[in-house]
Amino acid sequence: MTHIRPVLQRYAPGVLLSGALAGVAMALGQLDWLRKHGLSALSLAILLGILLGNTVYGRLAAPCAPGVTVAKQKLLRLGIVLYGLRLTLHDIGQVGLAGVLIDALVLGSTFTLAYLLGTRWLKLEPNAAILIGAGSSICGAAAVMATEPVLRARAEHVTVAVATVVVFGTLAMWVYPWLFALNQHWPVVGGGVHGFGLYVGSTIHEVAQVVVAAHSVDSAAADTAVITKMVRVMMLAPFLMGLSVWLACHQRPAPQPDPLCEARGRWSNISIPWFAFAFIAVVAFNSLQWLPHPVAVWVTEVDTALLAMAMAALGLTTHLSAVRQAGFKPLLLAGVLFVWLVLGGALIHRVVLSLL
Repeated sequence: MTHIRPVLQRYAPGVLLSGALAGVAMALGQLDWLRKHGLSALSLAILLGILLGNTVYGRLAAPCAPGVTVAKQKLLRLGIVLYGLRLTLHDIGQVGLAGVLIDALVLGSTFTLAYLLGTRWLKLEPNAAILIGAGSSICGAAAVMATEPVLRARAEHVTVAVATVVVFGTLAMWVYPWLFALNQHWPVVGGGVHGFGLYVGSTIHEVAQVVVAAHSVDSAAADTAVITKMVRVMMLAPFLMGLSVWLACHQRPAPQPDPLCEARGRWSNISIPWFAFAFIAVVAFNSLQWLPHPVAVWVTEVDTALLAMAMAALGLTTHLSAVRQAGFKPLLLAGVLFVWLVLGGALIHRVVLSLL
């Protein structure tokens, strides 16, 4: 007990503060008006954290900092792992080979475009471009938060990336129902309602935003869209593994005289995202349906709380002055990616369905 007390004293204030903000965000996230506008508990948590972090948090930072760090690192990883309980391997079969291929092509093309345009055209820092690309191409804020430990990115980069997801994901909820009506007259996206559901699920940022946009079209489209989106979420784990290897190969130390030592130095730089392996294991376990439904629902709520705590902690450590210094370029990059998701996603959808 004597060993536990100092640990509690060190970490409890920051964890409790992050938890309190997460609780408020989750409560606000249940309001219909906010849900209709695509503001999930995660988005609200980071907004509340930023509000507090740039006002009164400076006076609380000394006792709270260790716990806040735990919330945005350890609890984040646990939250990503438990996110796997929202998915099953059966989800892949529901959308078929076409859905999986469309998701993979949208993810790969969007992320590649983000990195090339971000670093070469807009001259953004690589970490900023990667985070914006991950959020746009996979699953919004959750993908940004999952990518951060692999990059060890700065808080302001994460916050800017999450902000772009909120802005353009919210815009997508208004645009896609209009695109569906347009598609009825000039059918670019084939496959009827089911096909448009594939299109929605493979191109909109957040799960919540997919649900809102697809339900505005049709309930059948919503079912297909959510499954397609969940398959896209499952691609987060292999993405993180590939990113870690790629970073090790492109950020290796200076050449050494011994080729064997040089190779060892390069591969020792790989930051293995073990939580990504755990994520896959949880998805596989959930596919067995051994967990009673009430327990699964409860764990999902706990998972949302953990991710919201991580978001709140991130907001608390984000200084708006640093975000302002990032300028207009991150928003411009996210805007270009949004246009690609709408137009390029439709092209990918059309080509894949015509081939299969």
